[in-house]
Amino acid sequence: MYQQDERNLTMVMDLYELTMANGYFNDEDAGARVAFDVFYRKNPDNGGFAIFAGLDQIIEYIENLHFDEDDIAYFRGLNLFNEDFLNYLANFHFSGDVYAFPEGTIMYPNEPVLTVVAPLLDAQLIETAVLLQINHQSLIATKTRRIVKAADGRSVSDFGARRAHNMDAAVYGARAAYIGGAVGSATVLAGKMFGIPVSGTMAHSWVMFYKDEFEAFKHYAENYPDATVLLVDTYDVLGSGIPNAIRCAKEVLEPMEKRLNGVRLDSGDLAYLSKQVRKMLDAAGLTDCKVIVSNSLDEYTISSIISQGGCIDGFGVGERLITAKSDPVFGAVYKIAAVYENGQFAPRIKISENVEKITNPGLKKVYRVYDAEGKAIADLLAKADESIDFGGPVRYVDPNKPWKNRNFTNCTAKELQVPIFIDGKCVYERPALNAIRDYVQKQLDTEIWEEEQRFENPHSHYLDMTPDYYEMKMSLLYLSRQE
Repeated sequence: MYQQDERNLTMVMDLYELTMANGYFNDEDAGARVAFDVFYRKNPDNGGFAIFAGLDQIIEYIENLHFDEDDIAYFRGLNLFNEDFLNYLANFHFSGDVYAFPEGTIMYPNEPVLTVVAPLLDAQLIETAVLLQINHQSLIATKTRRIVKAADGRSVSDFGARRAHNMDAAVYGARAAYIGGAVGSATVLAGKMFGIPVSGTMAHSWVMFYKDEFEAFKHYAENYPDATVLLVDTYDVLGSGIPNAIRCAKEVLEPMEKRLNGVRLDSGDLAYLSKQVRKMLDAAGLTDCKVIVSNSLDEYTISSIISQGGCIDGFGVGERLITAKSDPVFGAVYKIAAVYENGQFAPRIKISENVEKITNPGLKKVYRVYDAEGKAIADLLAKADESIDFGGPVRYVDPNKPWKNRNFTNCTAKELQVPIFIDGKCVYERPALNAIRDYVQKQLDTEIWEEEQRFENPHSHYLDMTPDYYEMKMSLLYLSRQE
């Protein structure tokens, strides 16, 4: 049995979660209820938005949360924890509440995309797993969306498994890439686990194994007559690759009443070569044969190729997608926002010399506000117990310009967080992966401003506050200065 089949993923946590949990347990604070928010501070690549992904794996993690006998034995061997705490862990199960944006929601910095309201130990122990799922999959989904936008209607496939940081990164990266708009993946396990369409043809080794290029193409076409895509850059794209591909189409496929589906370029000047290849294929009557390119692509190289008139039908994108090479850290954090005291949740705020690290305190609601045309004009933070009537003007505070008197008028709104777990039970109807992918596309097509989607100097989405929420935050900041 492979080691990864034996893993208890509950153990994917930082040691400090256990040392803090043990301390809370010893001090009889384990059952105190708290609220933690997950948020991030900056969009990757200085973009205008990000895509929330990874929620399905968080649900699976929490539903399977447990410690095996060998886990407890390992903890005992660390000589850090007393037996009462280890006995507690042996019978542990998550009993709290989780609220989150639906997976695939377009999200913005500094708003709580997921909130845990739970006993202190429950909330503390899930921190690492929650963050790693959101940080990884949201990063790859967002990067893929940028690449898909650059492709401007041409297909984008994930070709990144062999350059991913490990096996899990390849598989779950493929899932995230599909959410972000990739049409499929070359990673077979991702296809099996998630129903993602898989695609792939041949490597250069196939062509090099046979005595000549045409023989290699001929063998492949005979094996896969309905799905023949030929790799044409092993030796000489224009001098032999395309002529041999055309010959294969005429001498092997057409007698079987089949067509050559495509050719793939994996090196060279892709803009120039694709134009020449297109001319040669069209002259041979293969106008329906697609030109696919790969080789260290990202949104910038793809935009450049297209701007040069590259004749390309699809892109296979590998290392720069699966590792989000240009900005490989998403940076979501998990911060305490409130503690239950004297019959109510008392807000907590983190203060920092860096303004961007000051947190938004307390239990809260997040609304997305839409204008009369259905465009999202802002997100709005409100206290959890506030009732807001969007039937009339709604006063709000821009925290960057609090002195201005602002109102939403002729607007509608929806609350973004929905219940995921209540009292440890999953109450969320988990959508199919295709539905998540379609949800991303619908938001970008109908709700999110095009100005937020551009690569250079995107419009910054507004995160406003109700006056009550803003005053609560300011009062906490004022009190912190008095201490």
